[in-house]
Amino acid sequence: MTHQMKKAFLITGLALGLFQGKAWSQTTNPAPFVIPGLQEWQGGNGQFTLQPASAIVLEPASAAALSGTAQVLQQDLLPLTHGVSLAIRTGTPTAGDIFLQLNSPDTALGKEGYLVTAGKEVLQIAAPSARGVFWGTRTLLQVLEQDSLHTHFPCGTARDYPRYDVRGFVLDAGRKFFSLDFLRQYVKFMSYYKMNDFHIHLNDNGFKQFFGKNWDSTYAAFRLQSDFYPGLTSKDGSYTKQEFRDLQALATSYGVNIVPEIDVPAHSLAFTKLRPEIGSKKYGMDHLDLDNPVTYQVIDSVFMEYLSGPNPVFTGPEVHIGTDEYAKAAAEQFRAFTDHYIRLVESYGKKARIWGALTHAQGNTPVKVKDVTMNVWYNGYADPVAMKKLGYNMISTPDGWLYIVPAAGYYYDYLNLPQLYNKWEPVQVGDVRFKNGDPQIMGGSFAVWNDHVGNGITEKDVHDRVFPAMQVLAQKMWRGADSTQSYASFAANAANTGEGPGANMRGKLKGKNGLVLQYEPGKNKSKDNSGNQRNLGKISNAAIQRDGLHINGGRSFAQTPVPEIGYDYTVMFTVKPDAGNAPNAVLFSSPNATVKLKQQQTGKLGFSREGYDYTFDYTVPANQWTKLAISGDHKGTRLYVNGQLVQSLEKKKIGFAGAKDSMAIVQTLVFPLQNIGDTSHAFKGVIKDIQVWNMADKLK
Repeated sequence: MTHQMKKAFLITGLALGLFQGKAWSQTTNPAPFVIPGLQEWQGGNGQFTLQPASAIVLEPASAAALSGTAQVLQQDLLPLTHGVSLAIRTGTPTAGDIFLQLNSPDTALGKEGYLVTAGKEVLQIAAPSARGVFWGTRTLLQVLEQDSLHTHFPCGTARDYPRYDVRGFVLDAGRKFFSLDFLRQYVKFMSYYKMNDFHIHLNDNGFKQFFGKNWDSTYAAFRLQSDFYPGLTSKDGSYTKQEFRDLQALATSYGVNIVPEIDVPAHSLAFTKLRPEIGSKKYGMDHLDLDNPVTYQVIDSVFMEYLSGPNPVFTGPEVHIGTDEYAKAAAEQFRAFTDHYIRLVESYGKKARIWGALTHAQGNTPVKVKDVTMNVWYNGYADPVAMKKLGYNMISTPDGWLYIVPAAGYYYDYLNLPQLYNKWEPVQVGDVRFKNGDPQIMGGSFAVWNDHVGNGITEKDVHDRVFPAMQVLAQKMWRGADSTQSYASFAANAANTGEGPGANMRGKLKGKNGLVLQYEPGKNKSKDNSGNQRNLGKISNAAIQRDGLHINGGRSFAQTPVPEIGYDYTVMFTVKPDAGNAPNAVLFSSPNATVKLKQQQTGKLGFSREGYDYTFDYTVPANQWTKLAISGDHKGTRLYVNGQLVQSLEKKKIGFAGAKDSMAIVQTLVFPLQNIGDTSHAFKGVIKDIQVWNMADKLK
């Protein structure tokens, strides 16, 4: 800490009455564990306790600016307070209250820094900006989450601020569609870890060698509603203009900046399928023809549609124009194209982001530098030292450190987290390390690229890869190097921090000795015998009898209080199907997946999720009891029958005619538990002795 910062901290602390006449040496509380870690902590004695009558109190002069933050905090506290809603009021706090205040005595905190002052009576969050106050509420929520009663925060003062301005994540929604609900959850998930930059890659295409080497049949998608070009919008998943506006508004309320990317002039097959005349006959139809004036007319109008008018679709301050991996031979045309779209975006009051490609595309045609931010991703495409000399602001996005390409066999399937924790922070770009505090390194961003279109990867699989990386990289992008704890210590503590209030995208379920649910309908009716009190809920067109739960086909189900269980798990059950069950008869279902007695026309056991159907080579016999177990982890899914492993769906690869490449097919399942049976296609038969374990291959 600099002398000036120490002085500001002392002045602020005294002004806020933090120390109550006590010497610093008398303090005792260690810093609470949060992600990212607190920059500075001065411990006190005792703890602040949230009370049933606690309120969120706004300092009167700050009330208008902080009302949105207070409302988000109010909602986010509900899962921790068991649904008790804290009142929001303006005025002076009393015992048990959370006090939010905009103040600026400590100007060194910057636009995102904040102070949390926890006394035994009041917990105060103060900052020079509303964004800083909001980040302080995330710290509060994380500490409360880890407390067994969700009510305590250790007395003391946290002074916290980010080392880097841009703390980001890039999601390729072009090659794989992600639901709007997933994006909304990710805004909140990123915000929980003070990650403030969500870069959404809105168009892309597959590799033609996986599609018969034919551009016409190669997958391509553009994910936004288009009124100019209705045929441009992907039919297998897209967002309306209003949905995307609302997503950005949600993100703003959670301190997150959404950066939409329209990727041109390569990765552009979606546009050339719409207008074949603008595709390059020389470099391939995923490249725009940069010598054709019509190309500029079409792409200009695409950007105009989302940037122009009184109610633009892109509402944030920055727009990404792509500009990556175009043919080197056309460097001059590429540079002219890049410059044109930087200036086009700026003409609508936005700042432009680009992918680093100007070392690859060397030439004489000038490309605007001032106020342009570059994702430097591969030093052979954009030498970061040269880009710094040119004057670009840079976001460190090095592929060899930070690229996840699920199940592709190159880059990372899961990031190397110990290496990132110990050796990386945004000043490390590939093998180049800039000086700490370099003003042109704005921050960093890690990425998921769904290169292998149709490989079976689901939103759940992507999230399984992103979640632990988000924790580590939030730490590195906010705090930088941290020698106070080892990676092992960090990871052990991080295991107690989830996805945010009420969120459980990973489907993690706790249970006594690993047993999460146990239903024995013939014995104890709808009671959960695991000891976890997850009793059956609504039962519709089904009946609990002495021999088990009778499911009657069609709309027939018994609800559990949990929607699903994620990796790792084992689900055991004993089933006696009636004869003559129809194709697609469902044993278990949730909004995300179904487990089927008969997968389509095969007559065999299987499961379906996100448009993918998988089949075990096993037919469940009718009119007799069979004990089944399905076990899953991030690698695949296994079926056991009467205690014996029958089949493991894992490590499948498919080849392509005339191509040396192959594709790994992901056969995972986050097991559906919301309904035993289904709301429309339930099986007919009896099921009993259902056990759910939060460990894989429990039968081993």
